[in-house]
Amino acid sequence: MERVPILKIGDILLVSIQVDMSDQTAVALQEDLAERIVATGCHGVIIDITALDIVDSFVGRMLSTIASISRVLDAETVVVGMRPAVAITLVELGLSLNGIRTALNVERGMELIAAGRGHDEDDWFDDGPDTEPTASP
Repeated sequence: MERVPILKIGDILLVSIQVDMSDQTAVALQEDLAERIVATGCHGVIIDITALDIVDSFVGRMLSTIASISRVLDAETVVVGMRPAVAITLVELGLSLNGIRTALNVERGMELIAAGRGHDEDDWFDDGPDTEPTASP
C-alpha cells in the first residue's frame, strides 16, 4: 500500500496527493493526518490535488471526511491545485465539498489559512516575539 506524504511547513501540514487513491490509501491518509495534526498542533492542512486528473465521488467524499476530521482537531483544510475539469466533475457529481475551502495554489492556500487564524505568513516561521525594528540615530 502506498502512503501519501505529509510535510510540515511552519503551522501547516501539506499533503500532496500524487497517487491514485484506493480505499486503503485513503483510510491510511486520514489516520496519518489526524495523528500528525495532534502531534504537531498545526492549525492548517493544505491538500494539493494538482496531480489528480480525475476526482470521482470516492475522492470527493474522502476530501470531505479529511476536512471534517481536521476541523474537529482545530485545523482548517484548504484544497489547492484543482484543475478545471476536476471542478466541473465535482459539480456534475453534486459534491459541494462542504467545509473545504479551495485555492488555486499552495501559496494562496497558505494565505487563506493565515487570514483565518489572524496572522501573517511570517508568523509561522518566527520562533521569537514580534518586535518592531528600531531606528538608529
